[in-house]
Amino acid sequence: MSEPLPALPPPLASDAHKGEAGTVLALTGCETMPGAALLAARAAQRGGAGLVVQGCLDANLLLVVPLAAPEAVLLDLTECFDRAGRVLADPRARLTARAPTAVLLGPGLGNDARTRALVALGLELFQVPLVLDADALNALAGEPERLRTARAPLVLTPHPGEAGRLLGRSVGRDPRARAEAACELAQRSGALVCLKGAGTLVVAPGGEPWRNPSGNPGLATAGAGDVLAGLLAAYLARCGPGAPGWTPLDAARAAVFVHGRAGDLAAARLGVRALVASDLVAELAAAQRECEAGGRSS
Repeated sequence: MSEPLPALPPPLASDAHKGEAGTVLALTGCETMPGAALLAARAAQRGGAGLVVQGCLDANLLLVVPLAAPEAVLLDLTECFDRAGRVLADPRARLTARAPTAVLLGPGLGNDARTRALVALGLELFQVPLVLDADALNALAGEPERLRTARAPLVLTPHPGEAGRLLGRSVGRDPRARAEAACELAQRSGALVCLKGAGTLVVAPGGEPWRNPSGNPGLATAGAGDVLAGLLAAYLARCGPGAPGWTPLDAARAAVFVHGRAGDLAAARLGVRALVASDLVAELAAAQRECEAGGRSS
């Protein structure tokens, strides 16, 4: 490659404990979309998070998460909200009890009043890096300026449709239109933006877009975005005193590249047509090893 591979989070000390590897709070999944929670949780774990705390708003997640992600800790939120978005029991103490160092909000939550209530609470409550994806973005359609009220550093991971709903206009497919949309969204929201698609763009407010060189059309499959969101949350969980110089922008570029490279490795093994999102999780280890080695093994 003509450019060096993005750096990964700094290595842990030889006497590190899991708290120093970061704690991800995942507010993901619902009764009809538990897979989003499972993919994101597994990706966060493979990305090096010391602990993944899985928030469960529906009872079925309390049953299925231990089967697919037994290392995750479950956070029972089933009695905190109803589907109309009403807060039945204040969840603030539960959401902060494990002292998360990054939060993921959105994949598979459902596009309803409960999600909108949870997004509003998240913007008010959290001060650690916060990834907003999927249904969390749809809850803010046409109102990206609302994100400027957040207390946390924000990273948005929209696909073009979600970006279009946030901006209130369609997002073109040509490179210039995509870059303009990503920059506009970053400027209006005050957040880092990862505009997914062929050549995912990463841009900070007022900055120049960085175009990801990895990935292939096999990533156009259900759940691929959930894997990226979980991986990104794991990398963001390392931003802090324990990793000086490691920034949210570094985390975003690294996660986008590793996710795409995992897709390339999966496609080489299985073919583009057969690739599914869980294959990406399986290749994250190899993709990260390549980055650590500073080059591709193939």
